[in-house]
Amino acid sequence: QVQLVESGGGLVQAGDSLILSCAPSGRSFNNYAAGWFRQAPGKEREFVAAISRSGGTTYYRDSVKGRFTISRDNAKNTVYLQMNSLRPEETAVYYCAARGQYLERASLNELDYEYWGQGTRVTVST
Repeated sequence: QVQLVESGGGLVQAGDSLILSCAPSGRSFNNYAAGWFRQAPGKEREFVAAISRSGGTTYYRDSVKGRFTISRDNAKNTVYLQMNSLRPEETAVYYCAARGQYLERASLNELDYEYWGQGTRVTVST
């Protein structure tokens, strides 16, 4: 079982930046493709960004392209989501997810992810 722990959420103003981090408890993250999803109040969870196990391939939802960057630092066993120019409509709980061990490919589909963190709340004020 992989337990993912997110951190870095908080309250920011529109236009500000945040960096979210995700690390597994007691495991190497190097063996897992990972993704970030978010769920706004009253809405379904949606894909934000994903990165392959090697880090060589990334995917983004259209609305965050050019503003968000997903990356991984295998030495630190952490996956990051750098979020710039945040918008109030991006207020949500952000979840980190990991695919099954040794799967290389990242995915936009939450059903492809086997492990999930508890989420970290991001609030963007106007």
